[in-house]
Amino acid sequence: MNDLDATICELLDTLIEREGGYVNHPADRGGPTCFGITEAVARAHGYRGAMAALPRSEAEDIYLRLYWNRPRFDEVAKRSVRIAAELFDTGANMGPAVAATFLQRALTALNRNGKDFCDLVPDGRIGPRTLAALDGYLRTRGQGRGETVLLRALEALQGERYLRLAEKRPANEAFLYGWLANRIGEH
Repeated sequence: MNDLDATICELLDTLIEREGGYVNHPADRGGPTCFGITEAVARAHGYRGAMAALPRSEAEDIYLRLYWNRPRFDEVAKRSVRIAAELFDTGANMGPAVAATFLQRALTALNRNGKDFCDLVPDGRIGPRTLAALDGYLRTRGQGRGETVLLRALEALQGERYLRLAEKRPANEAFLYGWLANRIGEH
């Protein structure tokens, strides 16, 4: 097992532990979930059983395929495991495109008016331009402090979105404390 394989295994364990088992909260628009996987996502992935019986291995496969490989967070991890971990967790909670958009927005805002790398179109897809921008950012700002600042920007965007979700839909207030306590500053 290489370092990236070990990283995703650890991230999966942490995420599944945080998400817990079967939940069917009346205020959750996603309906029944198991290990954080919504019924709609499980069905689209081919799972036909009861959500309460979703095997952990099935949840891990869904996370790996839809929330790590497809959005190319594995490519981000080759550059920064810390940033990839944040994107993975945010993507599991808000959707991978939202997490990728946060990265694109933060990188563009941190590029010193295009001096370090080109602005990005926040399209929610990590491709060669986004990866090149991340490379440029890390080259200019460094792995240590640069990663920390980028993580703060990503978490600021995430926190603002949580607050907006609770403001727009009061039923989401049931989740706001947990979102802020368990999702911000964890990586």
